[in-house]
Amino acid sequence: MKKILTLFILTITIGYFATSCKKETFKGGQNNRTIKFLLYTNKDFSNNTDSINFTIRVRNENKTIEFDSLVKTIRIKDIPGPANKFVFTKAVPDDGTVLTAGFLYNIKNVGISWYLDTVGVTRKEKTIEFAFQ
Repeated sequence: MKKILTLFILTITIGYFATSCKKETFKGGQNNRTIKFLLYTNKDFSNNTDSINFTIRVRNENKTIEFDSLVKTIRIKDIPGPANKFVFTKAVPDDGTVLTAGFLYNIKNVGISWYLDTVGVTRKEKTIEFAFQ
């Protein structure tokens, strides 16, 4: 009987904390901002067979909005030119804060770098265009 009572109290306590936690979920709709990411190169990398990983990142100062997503792992020579850009679109909640958004990239055996820009408080749409060098 003591085990049943302990289990019951534990279940109620877990249920209480699970329902009282503040959960912020984003549902697409009117209160969002749209960020379009464009990735390409203007240089000739046709002889460079090194691998590169591209990640798109969006976050605000408070890190209440934080999004990182690996979008491409390719060889550097396969990065398209301006006529065939890679295009990625991300909708994020409009919480009235400045966002930092852009690309992180990692070249195997070389290192990590980035291209980041800001999305102002009043901007509902932003295009971040990155010409890889």
